[in-house]
Amino acid sequence: MGRGDGSGRMVSPEGADDSGTGILHVDMDAFYASVEVLHDPSLRGLPLIIGAPDGRSVVSSASYEARRFGVRSAMPVSQALRLCPTARVVPPDFRRYQAVSQQVMTIFESITPLVEPLSIDEAFLDVRGVRRLWGSPGEIAVLLRRRVRDEVGITCSVGVAATKHVAKMASTISKPDGMLIVPAARTREFLDPRPVSAMWGVGPKAAEALQRRGIRLVKDLRESPPEALERAVGAALASRLQQLARGQDARAVETHRAEKSIGHEETFDRDIGDLELLRSELLRLADRVGVRLRSSGWQAGAVSIKIRFADFTTLSRTLSLTEPTDVGQRIGDTALTLFGQLDRRDPVRLVGVRAEKLREAGSGALALWDDDADRRRLEGTLDDARARFGVGMVTRARHIGRGDGRGAPQRPNSGAEGNQGPVVE
Repeated sequence: MGRGDGSGRMVSPEGADDSGTGILHVDMDAFYASVEVLHDPSLRGLPLIIGAPDGRSVVSSASYEARRFGVRSAMPVSQALRLCPTARVVPPDFRRYQAVSQQVMTIFESITPLVEPLSIDEAFLDVRGVRRLWGSPGEIAVLLRRRVRDEVGITCSVGVAATKHVAKMASTISKPDGMLIVPAARTREFLDPRPVSAMWGVGPKAAEALQRRGIRLVKDLRESPPEALERAVGAALASRLQQLARGQDARAVETHRAEKSIGHEETFDRDIGDLELLRSELLRLADRVGVRLRSSGWQAGAVSIKIRFADFTTLSRTLSLTEPTDVGQRIGDTALTLFGQLDRRDPVRLVGVRAEKLREAGSGALALWDDDADRRRLEGTLDDARARFGVGMVTRARHIGRGDGRGAPQRPNSGAEGNQGPVVE
């Protein structure tokens, strides 16, 4: 979900100059909310918040009607409702979103094979090789917007430029339901007046560091002495940002993208101060991460945890592994080590575990000794059992009675609903 509410929108007319372009960034408008309206047309025109209705969750998406009240993604639902009391809260349906996303991506791939999905609702397209089939990049952008609207029933915004960075900035500025073309010769003219915070990849901390030194616009960044930028954001980022500020971006559209990380997190129904319960939840999430790693053929080179406290302060910690792994128990042990290093012991509302620095399983050097061999055999047995009895019907004994991950103790009972299936020590 973009940060904008549609104010300050800029669009190009059909037939605008698209010389020197060939990269499109297509972004669905308020995607989750748009899909909910598609599913239930009575919601059209209403301020919508996509999130759990209990108020403990965060906003996954919001319609533009809600954004105009200041509602943003990752905001607590309770805060969003204070800003927009008339908003309708709709629980997310990710299967529905995935199905609609697949429809959209199929349209993209019918235009060009060079499609790089960035997420469920946006993608880059390289259309330079299909001009004879479909016309100029601007004409292709018009065609894509019309097909998405007519065949799927939702709207999208498209940026057309010579580079990925400028195309993404252009699509954001044209939202909602717009198209902005930046011909190659006018790239610097487009970039110079934009705030540095609008650049793709510049987060709030980097933007703040730049602004403290008077670097507020892309033009300021382009004209700043390299040493001043290095003091603000470090040498590597400084060099990269100055290249982007000049309109230089050699990144190609990648049709096959490796996952950068795999993770799971849980928001509790009530704040949790029980350290044993929190440790148990970290282990449970680590097991889930291990299952996903093994099923997708990846191994983790690092493990990170995310802890959000009752006051919404969020801490993250990461530890690189001596050897990559797909074993949930080792991921869990690392997560517990990171958790033990935290100084703060206040009640917690969210915990998360994430595998990072992913690589294909078996792609590294063959080790003479595998410390995870026994654990890997055990977890392979667990995977087989889950496939046979169903996910959730097989668990480790260490998870029994320690909580269901939502703040309430979980105790087995003798009824059919309490039967958890096989238990593995």
